[in-house]
Amino acid sequence: MVSPGAPPRLELSGISKRFAGVAALEGVDFRLAAGEVHGLVGENGAGKSTLMKIIAGVHAEYEGEMRLDGRPVRFRNPREARDAGIGMVHQELSIVPALSVAENVLLGRQPLNRLGLVAWRRMRAAARAQLEALGLDIDPAVPAGSLPLGLQQMVELARVLLSGARILILDEPTSALSPPEVEWLFALLDRLRADGRSVVFISHFLDDVLRVSDSVTVFRNGRRVGSAAAREAGKPWLIERMIGAGHERLEESYSEAIPLAPRSRAPVVLAVEELGVEGLFGPASLELHAGEVLGLYGFMGSGQLDLARALSGKLRPDRGTVRVDGRVARLGRGTPGAKRAGIAYVPESRRAMLFAGESVTRNISIAVLERINRLLLRPRQERRIAEGHVRRLGIRPARVDLPVGQLSGGNQQKVALARWLTHLPRVLLLSEPTRGMDVGAKDDVVRIVRGLREQGVGILVVSSEPETVLSLADRILVMRRGLLAEEFAGEAVGKDRLLAAA
Repeated sequence: MVSPGAPPRLELSGISKRFAGVAALEGVDFRLAAGEVHGLVGENGAGKSTLMKIIAGVHAEYEGEMRLDGRPVRFRNPREARDAGIGMVHQELSIVPALSVAENVLLGRQPLNRLGLVAWRRMRAAARAQLEALGLDIDPAVPAGSLPLGLQQMVELARVLLSGARILILDEPTSALSPPEVEWLFALLDRLRADGRSVVFISHFLDDVLRVSDSVTVFRNGRRVGSAAAREAGKPWLIERMIGAGHERLEESYSEAIPLAPRSRAPVVLAVEELGVEGLFGPASLELHAGEVLGLYGFMGSGQLDLARALSGKLRPDRGTVRVDGRVARLGRGTPGAKRAGIAYVPESRRAMLFAGESVTRNISIAVLERINRLLLRPRQERRIAEGHVRRLGIRPARVDLPVGQLSGGNQQKVALARWLTHLPRVLLLSEPTRGMDVGAKDDVVRIVRGLREQGVGILVVSSEPETVLSLADRILVMRRGLLAEEFAGEAVGKDRLLAAA
């Protein structure tokens, strides 16, 4: 437990960090005591992960001062931070799937024999002892990639603990865990607290933060906007500070509720029945109507992005049925099967969808080449199609011969959308469609989506940003821990209710 009046184990003062001139952190102070679990909350882009990466040595260039046990420190790389007793488990796991569990647990610290070779038997025994000490029954000989995502996260946590870290930074540690695994983690945190170790617990799950933390700090727009003892804070207190209610109004945030349309009476274009992927989401059932924008909102790791990937054919469902216009869609055949069924997908990563070195023309026409180029390429027709979309969508610069990688992120997103405008799909899946965009580009995307809705396309907007679904959706579903938890339709809804439901 935290000792009253004890000096901080870690103290940061006046930390500022900029990327390409854009402020990610502004004058942040943060303290972590010995034997303390400190919860850290805030919306996406609030600066939480940036500050933690400074502590963990990932970002070496910043303004301000960091003190460890009262001594000034500045880590040049993650190795220096690890040597100083700081370990971080990132939301994007660094497990090496092809290596065994034992190799991952002792990665970089494998025991060697007298010949300088890995002592495999000793390594597996050490890994097994470490896992058992944590209450984990995992075979150290199996490939780490064969484990469910939750167990992979536990293996990575075991590696950090085995390094002897006195300060642990856990970024969204419960996002991939089942309820029993969450209970295991919370029990472990109690043990670490009793042992005098310090933990920073970053999570969008506010109930988890309040349950496990001694103290909680809220970040907003790169600043620390509040800290309190967890027992004195509640979800309303956290949500108010996260979204700025009662304070200055943040750009692109909603201080008032947004009216949603009642459930549509138009024909159902997409019917999902008991769809699921083991360990990721489900079972999930939903209906999407023609000319409707359905928002699917949830925190990172809640399963909404995985549901979109399953509907697009990128993930093979374990169970369930998907129908488009009443006909069963054979999604097990991959993305071509989804496309043939009338489902188009724009993923959250533009990099994964676009060919940066190819022209705007080729990136737009690639989705319809089989229709316009049965035998021979028709460059004039491709160019004419691309020029029409560039004018219609306001893509800048308006040059179809320019490599798409030279466009801004917002204009790249317009190119990604343009792929599906020549021959409209029945269902359009948009995953994080406005992430990383400026205000003008977001407005353009809203205009494009609403235009497609007027043409009868059923649109599923999947996002972890409440502003996105509130600005686009006619109706909203909230996903929590892999399950559809709540629906909002025919009423006024604000960010506070979405955050509370998630």
